[in-house]
Amino acid sequence: MTDRPLWSPSTVQPLSDGRIRLFALAGTDALGRAIASLLGQPLTMLEEREFEDGEHKARPLAAVAGADVYVLHSLHGGPDQSANDKLCRLLFLIGTLKDAGAARVTAVVPYLCYARKDRRTKPNDPVTTRYVAALFEAMGTDTVVALEVHNEAAFENAFRRRTVAMAAAPLFVDTIKAAVGDERLCIVSPDLGGGKRADLFRKALEASTGRPVGSAFAEKHRSTGIVSGDLFVGDVADATCIIVDDLISTGGTLLRAARAAREGGASRILACVAHGLFTSGAEAVLADPAIDRFLVTDTVPPFRLSASAARSKVEIVSAAPLLADAIRRLHQDESLSDLLVF
Repeated sequence: MTDRPLWSPSTVQPLSDGRIRLFALAGTDALGRAIASLLGQPLTMLEEREFEDGEHKARPLAAVAGADVYVLHSLHGGPDQSANDKLCRLLFLIGTLKDAGAARVTAVVPYLCYARKDRRTKPNDPVTTRYVAALFEAMGTDTVVALEVHNEAAFENAFRRRTVAMAAAPLFVDTIKAAVGDERLCIVSPDLGGGKRADLFRKALEASTGRPVGSAFAEKHRSTGIVSGDLFVGDVADATCIIVDDLISTGGTLLRAARAAREGGASRILACVAHGLFTSGAEAVLADPAIDRFLVTDTVPPFRLSASAARSKVEIVSAAPLLADAIRRLHQDESLSDLLVF
């Protein structure tokens, strides 16, 4: 069991404070509207203008001097803008807000681009996470909030500003409880690097269900784009297995873990993933019977998925309540401890 308090969407409370400003850039405006609705605050009007040469500008259409400002933008690529485009637009807006006298600017980045490139794996490799952090700092960003970053320690160490790395586990617990009933449960990490994330998920599920939840992990090695590793550890026989990861790209990592769990006797397999990128090859993984159901948040809309039968296996869980509660607590200088990865 865990001694951490359990967060619930029901804890989200509206705000009544004229000092707060909420902005959402184009591409993340649907999530922004959901967050604003939960907080009882309107999104602040924003002008975004495209120029003929591909350049862009954004400016607030309301006064921000002295305000506590939150700018929402999820930095995934596509369908109309690359991750680089979105990053630049967010950074330039933050700079604009600071120039306009905002007292504090918090970047709420549900999906943080370049978070996977947080260390050198080859000679002369970039550490792009650190370079992105430097860009946020250069614009005067006061706080950066992200959901389920790839490596929370690397994320925190890259920044010289306050960072908030939130866990996605609380978003999925109620959905899982409704889906599994009294079945025997086991949390599976698809690689050793995700062990901490999986264990946090396991503890949250134990605390919510009031019964023990098993754990297992699969081995994974990646070299020059080739994934290998055959070891699988954990008792999954006759259990409903929940594979936990930060994101799904092609889905190959999840599928490897699912097939290993099936070989170990798992009766049913769910995948819980914060960010559904669903890049090329993912639809084949969705169609594979090894995984029965995929739970993902709306930090990345599933625009790459066609309206196929496999798409019906994907359930979207909104991240808006968790992000809204984080914004409320930051604005009111309250504790975030039950929302964080640690």
